[in-house]
Amino acid sequence: MVTDAINRQWVLARRPRGAVREDDFAYVETARPTPDLGAGEILVRSAMFSFDPAMRGWVDDVPSYLPPVAIGAPMRASAVAEIVESADPAFPVGRLVIGLLGWQDYAVVNRAGERPITLLPEGVSPAIALGVMGGSGLTAYVGLCRVGGLKPDDNVLVTGAAGAVGSVAAQIARIRGAHVVGVAGGAEKVGWLRSACGIAEVIDYRAEDLDRRLGELFPKGIDLFFDNVGGNQLEAGIAHMADHGRIALCGAIATYNDAEPRPGPRNMMKVITARLRMEGFIVMDHGAAVPGIMAELAGWVAEGQIVFRHDIQTGFANIPATLLRLFSGENRGKQLLDVD
Repeated sequence: MVTDAINRQWVLARRPRGAVREDDFAYVETARPTPDLGAGEILVRSAMFSFDPAMRGWVDDVPSYLPPVAIGAPMRASAVAEIVESADPAFPVGRLVIGLLGWQDYAVVNRAGERPITLLPEGVSPAIALGVMGGSGLTAYVGLCRVGGLKPDDNVLVTGAAGAVGSVAAQIARIRGAHVVGVAGGAEKVGWLRSACGIAEVIDYRAEDLDRRLGELFPKGIDLFFDNVGGNQLEAGIAHMADHGRIALCGAIATYNDAEPRPGPRNMMKVITARLRMEGFIVMDHGAAVPGIMAELAGWVAEGQIVFRHDIQTGFANIPATLLRLFSGENRGKQLLDVD
């Protein structure tokens, strides 16, 4: 239970080797940060945490777009929080903000420091701010439209299509008039994509031969491949790319928990012979475009053209277990946790 004196935290206890485990993190209690704030500083209390596959990479001690989480430091995570104390008039007490706040009750932040924050627009719920209007929706849009150069006549493949990012990507492709095929695991996820998201053609990689189905559904090849998964699914997609096709690499969840790097894709020669363009991206590199993207996403959501679902767990004690749901396939839609 949140108190005025205690700041609960889940810190990184050790670097995972292979699959991430709950005991890679440790629960600690520290004193609540002092309310004696400097100019521009803001004290916030976390209300909801986001869980994203990229978090697995943040705990590895390797060079990346963000420094690795330090041993003993609160685990980095996106969160929505309430302003408790403020020395910045643009961020009044009681408003909600979003930022990389970490697995803890309280944090001292400012609008442009190491952990910059953004005010939530009035009327936007924390779940939507962390999902379809936040990192998930922005990543889907950037990968498809800005990196992949989506065109109305494209033949588009989306892996991880039932996930928080993939489902939005598949729906954007549908809205823009492309022929889109999603890949997901299990009858429930496949059914949701078809019935709720309007993605008529979905491959269940657990029950169907992925290579054979890609050949059937893309007789002229794949023009744009939005890959969330990596591993065997990336290799299968490359094999069916059309000449001059584009591949936007969003993530590689199939390999995040590997103890050693796996070989492959084995067909990289296809990238040369078919003159493919393969590009990885990080959504934070496209910050200047975010307001316009959010406005377009908001319009599609308001019109019912993009649907989404939230998997909301509860309780501060359940934070590490909630992260593991991403890698076991248990979660359905955007993985979130309500702080108690």
